[in-house]
Amino acid sequence: MPATFTQSALLLSLLLGLGQAQAASEPGPAALATRMGIPHPAVIAHRGASFDAPESTAAAYKLARDLGADYLELDLQRSKDGVLFALHDNNLQRTTDVASKFPERKDSPANAFTMAELKTLDAGSWFNAAYPDRARPAFAGLKILTLDEIIDIAQGNPLHKPGLYIETKEPKQFPGIEHDLKEKLQDRGWLSPAGSKLAKSELSVGQGKGKVVLQTFEKSSLELLQKEMPQVPKILLLWVGEGNIEPKSTVTFAQSGDTDKAAYYAKQQPKDKAEFQRWVDYAKAQGAIGTGPSAALTQGGDQSYADLVQPWMNQYTHDQGLLVHVYTIDEAVDYQKVMAAGVDGIFTNRASELLKFYKRPAAASVAQVIRNNGY
Repeated sequence: MPATFTQSALLLSLLLGLGQAQAASEPGPAALATRMGIPHPAVIAHRGASFDAPESTAAAYKLARDLGADYLELDLQRSKDGVLFALHDNNLQRTTDVASKFPERKDSPANAFTMAELKTLDAGSWFNAAYPDRARPAFAGLKILTLDEIIDIAQGNPLHKPGLYIETKEPKQFPGIEHDLKEKLQDRGWLSPAGSKLAKSELSVGQGKGKVVLQTFEKSSLELLQKEMPQVPKILLLWVGEGNIEPKSTVTFAQSGDTDKAAYYAKQQPKDKAEFQRWVDYAKAQGAIGTGPSAALTQGGDQSYADLVQPWMNQYTHDQGLLVHVYTIDEAVDYQKVMAAGVDGIFTNRASELLKFYKRPAAASVAQVIRNNGY
């Protein structure tokens, strides 16, 4: 009896030890992020601090950097003469004065303009008109930025160097943009391997191995990014709709009778559980380290989409060894909701608020930082 008991105890301790070893070899999302040099949870400044300054301009990116955001996020396009620059929309009318500078070309896509032409545009005054409570005279006349200029901004604060979180936007319009991006990042030293020190804290992300994250909605672009830059972390962006996750309902917004697009989007769901899982599995198979899903916001609004950060979805993604970075969230109630559901980082227009929520408040106020940068 004692011998049998000893053998049983030994077997039990052996099994427990194996279980612990297995658990250690299957790290949770925080350990995975640390291994990649990606802060956890991550503060991703969507087009810069774009709630408080005109999106994708120097004012917005300098503000996000100096507040302490982990990443400066941008949408990458290429000018007619081959220069990489940051702009979200395909068309220039929402955020520039293209209609007055180039009236006959105002409907042309941004890539139909040379960089010199794009640099003549005012990319700041629209913000003052749209948000008078946040307007500043110095925002008028702000310029569209090249990728080079954004890299300069990311490197420009000796106390905090954020990383870059770069989206290939409508990449089929820009054949070869993945290769162009690799060449530029290589030229600027942003693809060089980090030293022996990993990014040990949020403050060193721009010097660590996770200093560049690449993102795209396009499967073909993810494959090209993986081919060009296999070592760089990649995220497959997710939403429910044409070209991405197939919806359960085929009723369009126009057919739905909904007057509010946010309400319509919030009702959209993947066709079934397997359809969501297929996209996560695809991301992993193509070398992505995570997904970037949409969320439904408490107050609705034009950033509110299908809820793709339900706990089971995040759990499935984590079970595949992938991270979840959700877009685009600006309110504390929603920060709380998505973090409780299990996300690993947040795209936000309000870096200052998300940093406060994560108990990493900036040393200076938004207004002070804007003033310090000459705006």
